[in-house]
Amino acid sequence: MATVICVRFQNTGKVYYFSPGKVWPEAGEMVVVETVRGIEIGEAVTGAREISDDSVVGELKPIIRKATPADIEISNQNRKKEQDAFPICAQKIKEHKLDMKLVNVEYTFDGSKIVFYFTSDGRVDFRELVKELAGIFHTRIELRQIGVRDEARFLGGLGICGRKICCGAFLSDFTPVSIKMAKEQNLSLNPTKISGQCGRLMCCLKYEQDFYEETLKKLPRIGKDIMTPDGIGSVTEISAIREKVKVRISNGDDFEIREYSIEDVRRLQPGERSAHVDKPEPEQEPEAAPEPEEAEESAADPGEQPAAGEKAKKRYPRPKKRKTMNTDEYMSKNEKG
Repeated sequence: MATVICVRFQNTGKVYYFSPGKVWPEAGEMVVVETVRGIEIGEAVTGAREISDDSVVGELKPIIRKATPADIEISNQNRKKEQDAFPICAQKIKEHKLDMKLVNVEYTFDGSKIVFYFTSDGRVDFRELVKELAGIFHTRIELRQIGVRDEARFLGGLGICGRKICCGAFLSDFTPVSIKMAKEQNLSLNPTKISGQCGRLMCCLKYEQDFYEETLKKLPRIGKDIMTPDGIGSVTEISAIREKVKVRISNGDDFEIREYSIEDVRRLQPGERSAHVDKPEPEQEPEAAPEPEEAEESAADPGEQPAAGEKAKKRYPRPKKRKTMNTDEYMSKNEKG
């Protein structure tokens, strides 16, 4: 087991593990740590806790110190510099006529590098842009292409639920979401209703997917015959979140739709037969096929006419026998030719 502190560098985003070292900060305190990008300031989202060694990738770097008022002031100044750098970079992108959209700007804590985040449909040659930005800001410049989900995280917004979008509020990692989840949750497959601000499937489809998968294992499939307190019926609709099914029950000459809980229904046992299935019509014995007329091998004259009232028999020509030659016959024939 390893003792770690979880640190986040943005309001939302991935959480990274660090060793508490000699500093044991509490959740919510700002700390200064060393990362691959240099010295950074972040927020400790949890206190010290133990995790399995398999969850740790690479070597844990220790926390340098708790953030001082001077460190927090430097961080606030960097936020102001980011706001000033954004329109400058956007104007340079427009001058170079690059097919890219600037999304966010981020200064490192020590000011040694500026990261510009952008989106684009394809690859962009921004080498000239980097040279010009380096001459303006006199520091290292990094342009990083991100996806539409990361763009939504940076920009924020409100979802169709009326609350702040998950990736901009608390979501740390993006989990794969598929259209199969919407089908199993019996949602409308209209893209405008199941897509988020980024245009992709909503991340919240994943939240209840485990519950739906476990519940659907207990529920019968639509169209299956099951036993109910009122007799045998066919499943017409299922509600996984309510754990209920709607069943079509035979009611004399008509049918009736009734709703039951999954505890009140069961699968049919061997030998039980659905009551609403129409009785099959008795099978009719197939008519005996006429016996084929025996082929009559006769050397009769082909021009012979059939007797009166006698059906003419169809005669098929015999296939001609293919003549084959051995090598000597083939060579002698070519020499004569």
